[in-house]
Amino acid sequence: MEVLKEKVEEEEAAEREEAAERAERGEKTKRPMEVRREETTMTQEMLRDLERKLSEIEVSVPEKLLAFTKDTIDTSKLPLSYQSNTLKEEHLLQVADNFSRQYSHLCPDRVPLFLHPLNECEVPKFVSTTIRPTLMPYPELYNWDTCAQFISDFLSMVPLPDPLKPSVKEEEKAPPKKYAIKPPRDLTSRFEQEQEMKRQEAIKAEEENRRKQEEARLLEQENAKTDPLHGLRVHSWVLVLSGKREVPESFFIDPFTARSYSTQDDHFLGIESLWNHKNYWVNMQDCWNCCKDLVFDLGDPVRWEYLLLGTDKPFLSLTEEEDEGMNDDDDVENLGKEDEDKSFDMPPSWVEQIEISPEAFETRCPNGKKVIQYKRAKLEKWAPYLNNNGLVCRLTTYEDLECTKTLEMKEWYQNREDMLELKHINKITGLNVDYFKPGHPQALRVHSYKSMQPEMDRVMEFYEMARVDGLIKREETPKTMTEHYQGRPDFLSYRHVNFGPRMKKLALNSAESNPRPMVKITERFFRNPAKPADEDVAERVFLIAEERIQLRYHCRSDHITANKREFLRRTEVDSKGNKIIMTPDMCISFEVEPMEHTKKLLYQYEAMMKLKNEEKLSRHQAWESELEVLEILKLREEEEEAHTLTISIYDTKRNEKSKEYREAMERVLHEEHLRQVEAQLDYLAPFLAQLPPGEKLTRWQAVRLKDECLNDFKQRLIDKANLIQARFKETQELQKKQQWYQENQVTLTPEDEDLYLSYCSQAMFRIRILEQRLSRHKELAPLKYLALEEKLYKDPRLVELLKVFV
Repeated sequence: MEVLKEKVEEEEAAEREEAAERAERGEKTKRPMEVRREETTMTQEMLRDLERKLSEIEVSVPEKLLAFTKDTIDTSKLPLSYQSNTLKEEHLLQVADNFSRQYSHLCPDRVPLFLHPLNECEVPKFVSTTIRPTLMPYPELYNWDTCAQFISDFLSMVPLPDPLKPSVKEEEKAPPKKYAIKPPRDLTSRFEQEQEMKRQEAIKAEEENRRKQEEARLLEQENAKTDPLHGLRVHSWVLVLSGKREVPESFFIDPFTARSYSTQDDHFLGIESLWNHKNYWVNMQDCWNCCKDLVFDLGDPVRWEYLLLGTDKPFLSLTEEEDEGMNDDDDVENLGKEDEDKSFDMPPSWVEQIEISPEAFETRCPNGKKVIQYKRAKLEKWAPYLNNNGLVCRLTTYEDLECTKTLEMKEWYQNREDMLELKHINKITGLNVDYFKPGHPQALRVHSYKSMQPEMDRVMEFYEMARVDGLIKREETPKTMTEHYQGRPDFLSYRHVNFGPRMKKLALNSAESNPRPMVKITERFFRNPAKPADEDVAERVFLIAEERIQLRYHCRSDHITANKREFLRRTEVDSKGNKIIMTPDMCISFEVEPMEHTKKLLYQYEAMMKLKNEEKLSRHQAWESELEVLEILKLREEEEEAHTLTISIYDTKRNEKSKEYREAMERVLHEEHLRQVEAQLDYLAPFLAQLPPGEKLTRWQAVRLKDECLNDFKQRLIDKANLIQARFKETQELQKKQQWYQENQVTLTPEDEDLYLSYCSQAMFRIRILEQRLSRHKELAPLKYLALEEKLYKDPRLVELLKVFV
């Protein structure tokens, strides 16, 4: 926006039409600012008049943000950048005020721009300088979805007192009086109090009736979906532009819910302005169709008016015809004009660099807990390990607007040892549904129940790949039990057991000590391709009480019905002990294609004996299923009572075992390091090693150790002096070099003389260093010898034995 050189909107429209006509003729399209700069000639009177009008425009500036108060933040501990502005920031605020005045003059019908609200210290700060891009060491923050979820957990939604303005000024309350008149004695009668109570009850009943009417009105209004403030509320959200990091198209992110929305979504009715840490843009497009027709090409000054000229911004998208119309001659002509533009870079951010500790990153919500109140619902969030039962989230839905009558609850868990992930509680029906992750000891996946007492209505679903019997689902009622299988070698797919009344009273371990009598067992099987269809049993029913067994076989593909067979199961002996013989009336069969061998009594007898054994096996398996149900119920009660949480071995803060092991290892390493240091500094160690281990020193041995140690140290001092003396051969070599120079001085070249002088300088330097070392060694050697002797006499291992010699 050009400073004090803007015309009215009619002139801008005419200029845009001329620019469009030039573009059609193949001419270069110039920016509206440049066109106005070239073609607009304003007199001094026009400039003064426009300046006077702009100065008279008042721009509403937010005075105080509701999120920060002096009571919640100690501003004295904040950095200096929070409490004052630099010269560049002051300049930016002046530019923003000028920009806002021109915007209000050209667009009087639009709301004032949100440019520089007050910060915590009540200092105006430009919105772009509140953003400081920071790279965090957490991979979860590298993608937009997990980063948005992290931000939404930290934010708390607080509705504005005025939904049409981003901030309002707080009203000052009058301070309470220090002194007040003592109230008079209460002289009301009891009768009046009783009458007042009756009147209050009547008022309460009337208020209850009014509340119900208000709920009915709100419900009717909700159904009508009328909103008097539709399109007027103020909200801020995030725009992600396409192009970088493989973003195919632009989209919105709501910071409070962490949900993404398309730019075509109907929830977003319009955009007033955009900003990032580099610049500020004002939307000049019409939002009559919400944000669906907006073009997010921030390099187009016709659609997006920018605040600062000299900052980086997306380039204007040009068509092929416009690109071909661009030539070098135009660039040369406009080169001098571009130099006239005065650019201004965005000042650096005044906020401190974001630092998130691992503890704070795991805590997420402030103080580890967050409550979000919705209409007829409440969402609660907790940090992991904050609750001792692993609860991290709870969603409660209510029947009324006051949220007093609970309908259902959903609770999410993490780090549970029993792998519990979700618990769904329906308060109306009393149904509880527990969901488990893979890894439960009983391979439990879903458990639906109304009571944890045995032999009640419940449904258990399992991870069939984790079970050897292939059980998928088990449904239980007081009288029946139904099981579904998959992937079994015997092709069993279904088992249904009907129970009769129990003779004795129900107990917790009733299935083991007092099992329910089984009346009927129905089993179904998948098709076994290894057998013919008319010999492959599809369903078998054991009528235990009636002593009958019914069989139904699979139907062949070329038949419309299947074979059936029924056996009358009788005891093997009669009342007199005589063995019962198989008779034809004990087997009733229906065969689509009768076969000769199936009519023989031997075949029928062998089939019936095999079915008797299978009946015993089925009854035993049903009994084991009852025991397993009791075991699971007992295990679930223990798990709910203990609700033990799993802790990673890498979590050194909570894993006590890992912490103790690490501390023990650190202690061992520290002790080993101390022993090594002590061994390195122990002057008696090489001499003590010559003695037998564990032997107590005698006085004679102590004296010998002292003498050997002193003699060894004396010899090392002598050897060091001899080593320094041996290096004095440099003197002889220097003398030989000097003699050679005297003999060949006449014939030497300047290069040889330079080499000779360089050698002599280095040799003399080394000789002086050796002389200093030898002299210092001669001075310190006696002192070191006496110091070692004193240490030996004071050594705790020798002090008692050398007292006589002191």
